[in-house]
Amino acid sequence: MGFMVADLWATSRLLVNYPEPYRSQILDYLFKPNFGASLHILKVEIGGDGQTTDGTEPSHMHYALDENYFRGYEWWLMKEAKKRNPNITLMGLPWSFPGWLGKGFNWPYVNLQLTAYYVVSWIVGAKHYHDLDIDYIGIWNERAFDINYIKVLRRMLNYQGLQQVKIIASDNLWEPISASMLLDSELLRVIDVIGAHYPGTRTVKDARLTEKKLWSSEDFSTLNSDVGAGCWGRILNQNYINGYMTATIAWNLVASYYEQLPYGRCGLMTAQEPWSGHYVVEAPIWISAHTTQFTQPGWYYLKTVGHLEKGGSYVALTDGLGNLTIIVETMSHKHSMCIRPLLPYFNVSRQFATFILKGSFSEIPELQVWYTKLGKPSKRFLFKQLDSLWLLDSGGSFTLELQEDELFTLTTLSTGSKGSYLLPPKSQPFPCVYKDDFNVDYPFFSEAPNFADQTGVFEYFMNIEDPGEHRFTLRQVLNQRPITWAADAFSTISIIGDYKWSNLTIKCDVYLETPEKGGVFIAGRVNKGGILIRSARGVFFWIFANGTYRVTGDLAGWIIYTSGHADVTAKKWYTLTLTINVTGRRKKTP
Repeated sequence: MGFMVADLWATSRLLVNYPEPYRSQILDYLFKPNFGASLHILKVEIGGDGQTTDGTEPSHMHYALDENYFRGYEWWLMKEAKKRNPNITLMGLPWSFPGWLGKGFNWPYVNLQLTAYYVVSWIVGAKHYHDLDIDYIGIWNERAFDINYIKVLRRMLNYQGLQQVKIIASDNLWEPISASMLLDSELLRVIDVIGAHYPGTRTVKDARLTEKKLWSSEDFSTLNSDVGAGCWGRILNQNYINGYMTATIAWNLVASYYEQLPYGRCGLMTAQEPWSGHYVVEAPIWISAHTTQFTQPGWYYLKTVGHLEKGGSYVALTDGLGNLTIIVETMSHKHSMCIRPLLPYFNVSRQFATFILKGSFSEIPELQVWYTKLGKPSKRFLFKQLDSLWLLDSGGSFTLELQEDELFTLTTLSTGSKGSYLLPPKSQPFPCVYKDDFNVDYPFFSEAPNFADQTGVFEYFMNIEDPGEHRFTLRQVLNQRPITWAADAFSTISIIGDYKWSNLTIKCDVYLETPEKGGVFIAGRVNKGGILIRSARGVFFWIFANGTYRVTGDLAGWIIYTSGHADVTAKKWYTLTLTINVTGRRKKTP
């Protein structure tokens, strides 16, 4: 059966504070059936408090006795997806885990029962608090799996009455999970789907021998230009043709994170300006539509799929009830390279392809035709409906003239449509003057708008003891390092604003909670984030509860510009101000 989709982690950060109607429009382009990308699957990160590529996402259990199913934006996103498509498949996968699960080790398998309890709690919480049914649960993104943990997880799911939740493993490479399954009949039984990342349209023999569903459970990850669209079009067909994969999941759903973070604009569309309302419906949305609007989970691929004589490929799917969808792509090598893995050279040239419908399909009177041509703006079309093909006089046969970088969908379904809204507002930079007093009585989201946590988790916190101006605050809530997925920094940090700012003043009221050891900083011109956060440079102004201050050129604190004593102690509010002026260097005359 065939279907496809999108997923995210820390990548929808800026989407939540888009003003209406733009936020709903973006969600429609992603999830509304027969409108835009019409996604079949939404895969979300189970926040674990650690850095996962473009930021941290909060866990539902920061501490051992803590449970809160209203943090972050994934619950909201899943509900918005379900509102538009009640049949959408939901998947959850952890990247990082809260530190307490590791008992002092940076490892989630110290106590298998405890980690399984943590993950199952997330599934139960999704249902109890949000009426969301999670369909698939993963193990640990792109990291080691533990065979006993997978079995414990299955037993605990069953014990909680969650037999219908399926397990996908291992969200890494095809091996060693496939071989492990062939050697262990219980493991083979408890895993429902083998999910591999960036498989380059290929699978391995062991994976096929398991007779399980094979999915490309993370793919794409490419700039959403026409080349990214070409990559997406090619792998949606060829992941099945070459590798028998019946689902392909794109990282990431929507580029809603600061563009200077790693993998900027690697989403199916771009929505990184909540302050202006500007967004761009990029070509990968319409490439998705060629498949998603004319197939559904539960449809079957026909045996007649394959490569075309002069390059390109075709697949055909049916619902078993007489409907037929054929998708043909002729993406050239140059215009369809994904970010990984390396794509061996192939040639695509102009050709005629003749299709003959036989058996019950020979009685199909007409096929709807949808067309995309990537490349030169003058010749470019995205998901355009062409005249129908009438087949009654032709004995069920038809011929297509194919050029390179094209995509055709031929289908019995007449429900396809190219949704549209009026153009959103023009692009604008982040506002030059920006302030936030966090004065929100009942925040809808746990995090203040536009802040993108890069190490640690910052949440709205109502300081009930303070009757004055510091009643409403933003507070870093972690008290230990998480079980990391990436290289989180040693100091917690959240970023906001415009990467290009050079002359600026930052003013902030700060409070040190930890006597003696506590510290806090404000910083400007921070030059990187995401998985690279540890090596971030900039201008950092620190104060410490031991009565010292420091100005450094990096987050790690190696480059010290100045330091000294300051009348600072814990449990007290201070106002920090940092003014950065970059003076232009005079050219030396020879």
